[in-house]
Amino acid sequence: MIIIKKNGDKLFKNIIFLIGLFTILPVFIILAFILFKGLMGINFDFLFSMPSDGMRSGGIFPAIIGSIYLTIGTILFSVPFGIFTGVYLVEYAKETPLTRFINLTIINLAGIPSIIYGLFGMALFVIFLNFGSSILSGSLTLGIMCLPVIITAVREALLSVPNTLREASLALGATKWETIYKVVLPAASPGILTGIILSVSRAAGETAPIMFTAAAFYFPFLPSGIFDQVMALPYHLYVISTQVPNMPIENMYGTLLVLVVITIGFNLIGAFVRNRFKNKH
Repeated sequence: MIIIKKNGDKLFKNIIFLIGLFTILPVFIILAFILFKGLMGINFDFLFSMPSDGMRSGGIFPAIIGSIYLTIGTILFSVPFGIFTGVYLVEYAKETPLTRFINLTIINLAGIPSIIYGLFGMALFVIFLNFGSSILSGSLTLGIMCLPVIITAVREALLSVPNTLREASLALGATKWETIYKVVLPAASPGILTGIILSVSRAAGETAPIMFTAAAFYFPFLPSGIFDQVMALPYHLYVISTQVPNMPIENMYGTLLVLVVITIGFNLIGAFVRNRFKNKH
């Protein structure tokens, strides 16, 4: 019986391993294909020069800078509000039908298509608040899109912290805010940072929200302020793939590779910070 049980466990383990392998294998194949095709179009001029000849030649430097600006703006607008909202819902708000409705609404907002956020951002920021199509409008729109994911991640991470830690801190004379700031948030930081990484990575590759609020079809200059339009890699890739005739194929794959590298780069930075917090606390 023991031998049969061990063989069954080993077989089940192998099946799970094969399922996981077949799940992630297509991802690595796609990444290898993008890397192989994209490297043919990558050079110094492509990365650090302005586009020319209707974007058929030149580089993608303004699109790279625009994507970085939009991603940083998204972080600045979404992360503080997401963390404070999650802290309030878990640590301060009482359990009432209203708070349960708010939590359910936040979860549902995380599943809304990104184009809805783009139309909302255009109506509110571009038209109503008269920010125009700009970095500010795009960052605010992407920030709102990221908020539900960040709030949910913060809420779940805080709920996973044992109440005994809170009680021990309060028993030692710490105030509620000191307990949250010095005990609860550090303990929940790996889960919080995971949610932030996932939401920001999604925002860095979105096209629909910035199409209506920030991205320019052709803008071969660097922005001078937050009220300027920008080129952005996701929208630029969409444009050169569908709207520009006779576009060299290596330019499309090169742009795609740069976008993937930037997205993975933000993930790696976030994972590094998360591991530092995890090891420290």
